[in-house]
Amino acid sequence: MPDTELSSLAPPSRFNFAWIGGVFFRPRRTFAQISAQHGSAWLAAMAILTLSALLQVLAAGSVKHSQQSQGSPASLPPDFQYYTEEQKAQYTQMAEATSGPMFVYIFPSVGAVIGLWAGWAVVSFILYLVMTLLGGQGDPISAFNLTAWASLPFALRDLVRAGYLLTTGQPIAAAGLSGFIAGGDSSWLQYLAALLSLVDLYFLWSMALLVIGMRARTGMGLARAAGGVVLTMLGVILLQALLSFLAARLGGLTITQPFF
Repeated sequence: MPDTELSSLAPPSRFNFAWIGGVFFRPRRTFAQISAQHGSAWLAAMAILTLSALLQVLAAGSVKHSQQSQGSPASLPPDFQYYTEEQKAQYTQMAEATSGPMFVYIFPSVGAVIGLWAGWAVVSFILYLVMTLLGGQGDPISAFNLTAWASLPFALRDLVRAGYLLTTGQPIAAAGLSGFIAGGDSSWLQYLAALLSLVDLYFLWSMALLVIGMRARTGMGLARAAGGVVLTMLGVILLQALLSFLAARLGGLTITQPFF
């Protein structure tokens, strides 16, 4: 659909909360409106994602604090079962040394916000480049807008995880599809577990929304738009899983938070 037709669907807006329901229930119409914007329209979506990420961090911190106050063992990272015995001992010592509010709430909150915003910028820029190479018409601002709003399923995931943490009082043992990986100490299994922890229903939902948005903005066919989104997101999670794996192997023994 030409830009002249799309621009009539919605007035320019940089902070439009009215699109929230539309993203979930009327995605085609809503992303046609978002793609028609010629300026920044990502503030509302990123504000929601930031708040949901902070809520999950606070819920996880509350669970950890409760376990510490009751004398329970420190919560374990999702892939703890794949650590070597030496790594497990190092993690236990580190958990005891980092049990204060600064490490339970402040640092994780800062890390979650930085990871969210940096990841959004990286995904948006790569997606713009990939779509341009595939012949799609668009601009970087549109890619940033569409990526932000297509990421709203991750906010729903944060709320679900926060609810689970607060109601059960237990940390999430295996995020995403990582629970399907059998235990083991090999580097390959650790990397595969880190990769599968990033893949879940909300991730696939976000990809589907990106395809809808890119088709509305660039005018590309379904096959090219879906191919560009899959290529972008696959490259992002492969790199992110590698960074998470290296962080666990070389330094803090802590799996880094997903970009979204």
